[in-house]
Formats: sequence, C-alpha cells, structure tokens
Amino acid sequence: MSAADTATENVCVTLRNLLNSVQCVTGRVRDGECNESDGDFNLSNFWDTLNQAVKAVSQEATKVSLAFSKPPLPSQQVLRLDGERLADSVLKSVLSLSTVYYWLPKSRGVSLRQQVRDATVQVLEGLTQLLEVILSSPLQSLTQEQLMSTGGVWSACDRFIRLPEDNKAAALLVLTAQGGIVKDAIDELEQALSEAHDPFGDVLDDEEPRGNRDTYWSERDRRVVAACRGMMTAAAACLRKTTAAVRARGDADAPERAAQLDDLVDGVKEISPRVDDLALCLYPPVDYDAVENDVSKLAALLKKVLSITRRSSHFCGEAELTWVQFLEGAVDHNLQKAKNLIGPDS
Repeated sequence: MSAADTATENVCVTLRNLLNSVQCVTGRVRDGECNESDGDFNLSNFWDTLNQAVKAVSQEATKVSLAFSKPPLPSQQVLRLDGERLADSVLKSVLSLSTVYYWLPKSRGVSLRQQVRDATVQVLEGLTQLLEVILSSPLQSLTQEQLMSTGGVWSACDRFIRLPEDNKAAALLVLTAQGGIVKDAIDELEQALSEAHDPFGDVLDDEEPRGNRDTYWSERDRRVVAACRGMMTAAAACLRKTTAAVRARGDADAPERAAQLDDLVDGVKEISPRVDDLALCLYPPVDYDAVENDVSKLAALLKKVLSITRRSSHFCGEAELTWVQFLEGAVDHNLQKAKNLIGPDS
C-alpha cells in the first residue's frame, strides 16, 4: 500500500470512529431521560444556547462536506491532522447539542421535551447519513447523495426555529394537527357519500337481492354511516373546543399545569387513528362488526379526553363545562344510535 493510500485509510478510520461516536450520542438522546426538576433552569437561556449549538452542528456538517468534495488531496501529514481536527470539532458540536438538550427538565412538559428530542435526533441522524455517504464514496469526489445529505442536515437544523417555545405551544401543535386530520377524514367520507349511487335504489327495496354491494351503500348502510359520521363530528368538535380552551386559558409555567396539558395530549393523539379506523370500515362493503367495535372505541376515547378536560381546572372553567357536558351527551347519543342501527332488529 502506498503512502497516499495509507493516509487515505487513516482518514477513513477517523471518519468511521466519528460516525460510531455520533451514533452512540444519537442513541442516548433518543432513549435517555432529561433532568427531573427545574432547579435554576431558565427557558429563554435554554433556547438561546440550544440554537447556538444547532448552528454549530450545521456549520461543522458543512465543513465536513466541503473537506471531502474536491481535489487535490493535501499532503499525507496534513490530511491526517486535518481529518483528526475536523472530527474532533464535529464531535464537540454534537456533544454540546446533546448536553443542552438534557438541560430541558421533565417539569417543563413531556410534550415539549418530545418535540425537542425528535428535532435533535433528526439533526444527529442527518449527520450520520452524511458521514455514511462520504465513507461510501471515493474521498474528494462530490456526489449527488452527499449534496442531498448535507441539505438534509441543514433542513433538520432549520426545524428548530419552528419548534414550540413551551408546553402550551407544544400541546396546541398536536391539537391543531389532530383537528386537521379528523376534518380531512370527515370531508373524504362526505365526498364519497355524495358521489356514491346505488344503481338499483329506485327499483328495489332494501331487503331484495341486487347486484354486487361491494361498490355502493345500501339504505341501511347510509343510516349507519350517518350515525358514525355524527360520532366523527363529535370528535372534531371536541378537538376544536379543547384547542380553543387551551389557546385562551392554558399555560405551562407551573409543573402541574404542564402535566395537565401532557395528559390531554396523550389522549388527543389517539383520536385521529381511531377516526381513521372507523372511517375505513364504513366504506362499501360495510363491515358491521368492525363498525360497532370501532365506534365504541372512539366513543370511549372521546369520553376519556372530555374527562381529562373536565379535570384540567387551569384551562377548563365554568364556561367550558357547558360544552364538555354537551359533547359527552352527543357521544352517548351517537353511540347508541349506531348500535341500534347495527343490531339484528334494525
């Protein structure tokens, strides 16, 4: 092996060691726990320091990409020393980012911490991908994959400016997203209903045999769908009203209030998957057993979320109790209506 080949192999070893270190840090961030309590924690200082750490990782990723993107190769000694210095600098920025992430205590809210953690992991995974691409390509040759990987790190770093500033903002982000998904599911179902047509509906009774029902709703199907759509509408109203209450009255300054928001988010995150499950089994051919199971599960979840809202005194006052009680009644009404229509005597 020539001296040049030896120097290149040494640089590759340095990069592989750096890659392993970044992967280890990523695993600790993904699975590790943050501080338990506030102590002297200052949220504003945390964000300032975190953004500086993210900027440093972005800059180091750019340096790595540029260093291995164009010839000529430097001398063997310079190549080895530059590679080691560059790797040390990258690892320092990575460790700094992970350390600042760990400053964020649980008492500031689990929802906020999860979103900061996910953003941090995304940056570290982007850097991991960039290092893997460089190692899989001839050194000093810029590839399309390397350009894309570098851009991926930049994009992940840019995400930090859009992160919620506290647990209230983090909760609102989840609530708003869930509301949008549920609305889309209702709109799609209503669109399908408006376009669907029973080719035998004007000449045959619902009880008489007809063509392939896999492609259209019978009259009984439509009544069941209407009742279930009522439950989905109650889910949308629950999300809309809860979002407005949190936006108007919620805060995350005290640990107990941040915890109330986290309890709400835990329940709310399950709503759109439940709505999607219910909507899916409503399309022809309607699976009545699945409909009964899924509408019951959605009703139980909505009652749970409304109960959490009722107990969350800091954003649920006397005015909010009125619509909480109304929606609880709407959930019960639509569930009973759906079960009556699904039953054998319907």
